[in-house]
Amino acid sequence: MLLTRLADVSREVAAASARSRKIALLAELFRDAEAADVPIVIPYLAGRLPQGRLGVGWKVLGRPVAPAVEPTLTVREVDARLDELGTVAGPGAQAERVRLVGELMGAATEREQRFLLGLLTGEVRQGALDAVAVEGLAQATGASPPEVRRAVMLAGSLQTVAQALLTDGPAALERFRLTVGRPVLPMLAHSASSVTEAVGKLGACAVEEKLDGIRVQVHRDGDSVRVHTRTLDDITDRLPELTAAARELRGERFILDGEVIALDGAGRPRSFQETAGRVGSRVDVATAAREVPVSPVFFDALSVDGRDLLDLPFTERHAELARLVPEPMRVRRTVVSGVQDTAAAEEFLEETLRRGHEGVVVKALDAPYSAGRRGASWLKVKPVHTLDLVVLAAEWGHGRRTGKLSNLHLGARTADGGFAMLGKTFKGMTDAMLTWQTGHLRELAVQEHGWGLTVRPALVVEIAYDGLQRSTRYPAGVTLRFARVLRYREDKRPEEADTVETLLAAHPGVRP
Repeated sequence: MLLTRLADVSREVAAASARSRKIALLAELFRDAEAADVPIVIPYLAGRLPQGRLGVGWKVLGRPVAPAVEPTLTVREVDARLDELGTVAGPGAQAERVRLVGELMGAATEREQRFLLGLLTGEVRQGALDAVAVEGLAQATGASPPEVRRAVMLAGSLQTVAQALLTDGPAALERFRLTVGRPVLPMLAHSASSVTEAVGKLGACAVEEKLDGIRVQVHRDGDSVRVHTRTLDDITDRLPELTAAARELRGERFILDGEVIALDGAGRPRSFQETAGRVGSRVDVATAAREVPVSPVFFDALSVDGRDLLDLPFTERHAELARLVPEPMRVRRTVVSGVQDTAAAEEFLEETLRRGHEGVVVKALDAPYSAGRRGASWLKVKPVHTLDLVVLAAEWGHGRRTGKLSNLHLGARTADGGFAMLGKTFKGMTDAMLTWQTGHLRELAVQEHGWGLTVRPALVVEIAYDGLQRSTRYPAGVTLRFARVLRYREDKRPEEADTVETLLAAHPGVRP
């Protein structure tokens, strides 16, 4: 498949407001695709690179390259070139990246260049989410959408199911079954603004602690134990204490869902960064395990003794979990009968926050496990942190944001009267906001760059964020987690913005 075909569909999907139109566009694309194109086409549509991060920034991408006149690039050729780019390392790496990116961009038409820039910078956000792609795939192959959705859940990969469907048709879906040793995509939660709202929507429910750890799925078959992350990466060798814990459980064959988290001597959570660093550590695992041990906390059972539990109500799945897993390794929870017990649910949330955790997940007792989906029967509730920060710079957007200043550099006031950058965000912005901020930031520009503008620190923006973590990239030694724009505060002057000291005081567990 030519890249230009994919770029055109991406643009059309971005412009389509109706879900039915998006599905039809993707169905037509899948009909035209060869099975070998699928592992590339699907992640590209969702704005993901199969290679992950390539170490390519604006110093490389900001160099203009004359576009090709006619489209000749195929998606597989692009993928091969990006594979090569991902292997570049060592002395002269930057010059080699410049050369490879220049060759790729020189082979692309102007329209393809825009698509590639958006893909490489993470700015492709055209609404072609996996859920829509599943519907398009079903329409293209004549398969049942629910059966395709379930196969994707159990395979843990839309690409794998798509290849099978495009090669062998709907009959291929019979291959995908829940199997110990093969990870499945985890069930995810929607957000609710309060426990009262969540209980009101779900009725009888369990209110469980929401831990700021790393999601894990543990598979045991006799003495064999495998541990997978939320993204289905195999991390078994990095967590020997989790393997040991799984072997101590009563069952011989099971799949459990849970998290691992690093705790201090008082049983309070250490920073997310410490947990993530430990789970990500591949070198000298034994030393890492001694210095930052992690504890498993399980909250669901997907399969026990060869029995598929996915379609059972949560009450029954938890009963199986409790039979296998001792209480210290299960998530803390309380069960409420409905809105009449809201006070008990609120009290549990307050207790959870006092224990240092980030909130709760409210789960309907009668709900099945919707693997790979954000089910409406799981609702997460956590306090939202907000800050008033100053815009220090902004980067030009790509894809549908081409020509708009998109990625904001955010700063807090410092004790000496200056501003310290805390991170960036391009999230939470409407089209109207993008247009407004582009005009205002241009007026405040003090220096132009290939990537965007440095601006006078005069515009205050209200930011929501999920937490704080240490970072050596920024002058304050910390950065915001999952920052997104709520609104601009034209009623505030920059000297009224929040300070670094205020931020650190709100997060006593995080220090630069």
